[in-house]
Amino acid sequence: MHNSEILNVLQLINTDGIGPVTFYKLLQKYGSTEKALGELSKQKDIFPRRNAEKELDQAQHLGVELILYTDPRYPEKLKNLNDAPPILYALGNIKLLNYPISLAIVGARNASIAGRKMASRIAYDLTNSEVLVVSGMARGIDSAAHKGSLYAKNQQGATIAVLGTGVDKIYPEENKNLYQQIKNQGLLISEFPLGTTAQTSNFPRRNRLISGLTDGTLVVESSLHSGSLITAKFALEQGKDIFAVPGSPLENRSAGPNRLIKDGAVLTESAEDILNVLQISQNQQIKNYKMSIKPLDKVENNVNISAQENVVTFNDISASLIDSISYEGVDIDELLRHSGLTQEEFFTQILDLEFSGKIERQVGNRVARIK
Repeated sequence: MHNSEILNVLQLINTDGIGPVTFYKLLQKYGSTEKALGELSKQKDIFPRRNAEKELDQAQHLGVELILYTDPRYPEKLKNLNDAPPILYALGNIKLLNYPISLAIVGARNASIAGRKMASRIAYDLTNSEVLVVSGMARGIDSAAHKGSLYAKNQQGATIAVLGTGVDKIYPEENKNLYQQIKNQGLLISEFPLGTTAQTSNFPRRNRLISGLTDGTLVVESSLHSGSLITAKFALEQGKDIFAVPGSPLENRSAGPNRLIKDGAVLTESAEDILNVLQISQNQQIKNYKMSIKPLDKVENNVNISAQENVVTFNDISASLIDSISYEGVDIDELLRHSGLTQEEFFTQILDLEFSGKIERQVGNRVARIK
């Protein structure tokens, strides 16, 4: 990929108020990142070219690949998302991005010993059955899943860690060794610029990528208000299979999986339960899945955005929505009714506000302002 296009994308996506959804709308409107930058620069300050060059130089120095949405290596499964990251930072085995079959394993950070063993065992068995495990490298269930995968295949198994920081930042610090193992055997990816530290608003964004990269999501231990259920919700919205390990109703960490099972998730006690649903046998080769995906870089014929209104109107609507959202949180359906917007317009604004760090999603179909 030519460096000038990478620099254009870095400038555009790092410009204040531009999230993935707005990025693609600008691209559809103007036809190229170069023209979009030119028009946008007449209306607002653009992320400086010298800063984009510095980012690219640093990535090359660290051995980090910058993968654009137009790059053949960009994961096909992410192209289903209307808010797919225009650029991914990747460190490790890039070929894993388009692994045929993959599963997300997520769960509580304060996981029990039994929960960690279960996550590790299932990840180990799935990896040996040619299913790639994807998780978020958090402490608890995430870490256990990664370790189980790495230990599979005679300790040569692979796994993908989707980070809520830059790929050059290790979080939590206790996972330093795990980070190095994944870098050597698997893949670390992030949509956040290098040097980005852990911030609360980053993790819901990360969670949608964990579910987006995979064919299903397994939840092992989770409270009713955890990020793991947010990942499961994203997976459900993306049309993916949901799996959950049941637990005692007396244990708070079982509340999330038990609720998911009540709502129709596949009760999971072993990797075999997952393999059966994904129609994979441990003794047969993986099917070659044919995917019908609309490329993000193609212009939609029915898109019509005026040059001036594309930014000004967006900012006005965003400001109005922000005024209607409290720090305690409001119901999304109620907010939609009072906004006067169509569903498409409304959720476009909500996504961009979320990605710009102004609001965050809460459990129970709510959003709240970030202080």
